[in-house]
Amino acid sequence: MTITNHSTVTEFILLGFTDRRELQPLLFVLFLVVYLVTLIANLGIIVLIRLDSRLHTPMYFFLTSLAFADACYTTNATPQMLINFLSERKTITFYGCFTQCCIFIALLLIDCYLLAAMAYDRYVAICKPLHYSVKMSRGVCICLATLPFVYGFSDGLFQTILTFRLDFCRSNVINHFYCADPPLIKLSCSDTYLKEHAMFVSSGFNLCCSLTIILVSYVFIIAAILRMKSAEGRRKAFSTCGSHMVAVTLFYGTLYCMYVRPPTDKTVEESKIIAVFFSFVNPLLNPLIYSLRNKDVKQAFKNVFKQRWSIR
Repeated sequence: MTITNHSTVTEFILLGFTDRRELQPLLFVLFLVVYLVTLIANLGIIVLIRLDSRLHTPMYFFLTSLAFADACYTTNATPQMLINFLSERKTITFYGCFTQCCIFIALLLIDCYLLAAMAYDRYVAICKPLHYSVKMSRGVCICLATLPFVYGFSDGLFQTILTFRLDFCRSNVINHFYCADPPLIKLSCSDTYLKEHAMFVSSGFNLCCSLTIILVSYVFIIAAILRMKSAEGRRKAFSTCGSHMVAVTLFYGTLYCMYVRPPTDKTVEESKIIAVFFSFVNPLLNPLIYSLRNKDVKQAFKNVFKQRWSIR
């Protein structure tokens, strides 16, 4: 459906992954299972940390915030996508698209800075253990967990407003499974210079800023670990930080591929594949990475399970 100007846009059509109708039910079941597992895993981490008092530390406080953000992240796009798998008209309203785009950008930034806060927490714990209780007090932790949400939604709203001020006069068909900046920019027939550069500056600044905090923290962490005389201490420190570094590598690798490039036909196609990692793979892997590689979390799960079983 072709449209002539911005004012006539009331909905967008999402092309999704494929136009082959015979694959739609299979994809529906696949993504529904992944979505439910992701929700259960992330909400399970939150409940587990709340139930075990030994996990009421800054590190697990940030992990709770990350799990909450990941649960919101996958919920932002998945329900609409699942509906479209079984619908003839794969549409989303103009305001629904605006909301989805805003939340997507906001949660990306929230994940960036939560991962940075977690790296700083590990730095203080390993490099400044005597000052840990002061530097990572309850007030500091709440501030470090709250600021990413405030900043993320502020910048997300600003970027989304810039996108939806563009004129969409070519088509309302979005070559994606959710409303994202790059394919929306490709639909516009107005000057996208300001929006493209705002997106590039924002993504470049936030990626570099948060990644710098993480890398600098880990340079000091690794140096401190190597100075440890105890082999057991070094092993435990590396084990604690290893899960976080795996999550950081997966997240920033896909983020760079998706946003720090100008939107072209090729990059828009690639962004659909990369977006699967953001929307499904990363939120699913994060709780698994932090639980399977973390003895405290595994022990907490066993303790909670034993307590509930003994009550019965």
